[in-house]
Amino acid sequence: MTEQSAPQAPQRRQAVAPPTVPFGAEAFGPIEGTELRWLGMAGFVINSRGTILTVDAVLKDFDMPLLIELPTSTDQIPHVDAVLVTHSDNDHFSLPTCRDLIGVTEQFHATHYVASVMRENGMPATGHDIGASFRVGDVTVTITPADHAWQNARPRPGQRHFEEHDACGFWIDTPDGTIWAPGDSRLIPDHHLTMPAPDAMLFDFSDNDWHFTLKGAVQMANAYPDADLVLHHWGSVDSPDFSPFNGNPADLYDLVVNPGRIQVVAPGAPFRLTRR
Repeated sequence: MTEQSAPQAPQRRQAVAPPTVPFGAEAFGPIEGTELRWLGMAGFVINSRGTILTVDAVLKDFDMPLLIELPTSTDQIPHVDAVLVTHSDNDHFSLPTCRDLIGVTEQFHATHYVASVMRENGMPATGHDIGASFRVGDVTVTITPADHAWQNARPRPGQRHFEEHDACGFWIDTPDGTIWAPGDSRLIPDHHLTMPAPDAMLFDFSDNDWHFTLKGAVQMANAYPDADLVLHHWGSVDSPDFSPFNGNPADLYDLVVNPGRIQVVAPGAPFRLTRR
């Protein structure tokens, strides 16, 4: 068989995140400024001058194969001031992760529905209305709207009816700037395109009808042309035919104003928040 006719390995049709940067307890101590660490999928750890929040952390027992090594584990986390969860999908609300964090976490925050599920599972959770705010140390968190009641389009026998207010985003004001975690959502133009400019956006660019879609994500990015776009919800789950998990950062550069602010961070690598 000639070199020219030798069979070629199939090329992966899915973009994969950069190599993981592992971290442990050292990431949870007091620091100067505010740092974000992407956990893979939609999860983040935020350290704001020693105040620790997690957003949609999934650190164990996910039910689909992963493309990445997770950068930390629950047994390496010494303390979390607040666990934040945007909605009930298990790639955002990980019961195994949250159960493991009960002993090291002071507060769990979510919508009223998600908080009720948390309490059923032994978590001291507080549910919030859309638009409500609460404090965690020197950080203020405001609940923002989301449209992600996809379950109603695929009802199962006995399934509850999901309301729009069962899912949310988080607007996080730190001493060093603002972080917007919009959560999974279809685009709500009179909300998602009209917020005050954040300093950083946890940016989901999944081209999926129950997410922003690529077009909607680009509209959001260009509505806030100076905000850092910290990419997530891509390159983590081995699912090349399932659009919520298989966005490609390369699709963004010709579409986003000021593309230098597109932040393709490795799972676990610290990203420092900068006030714009």
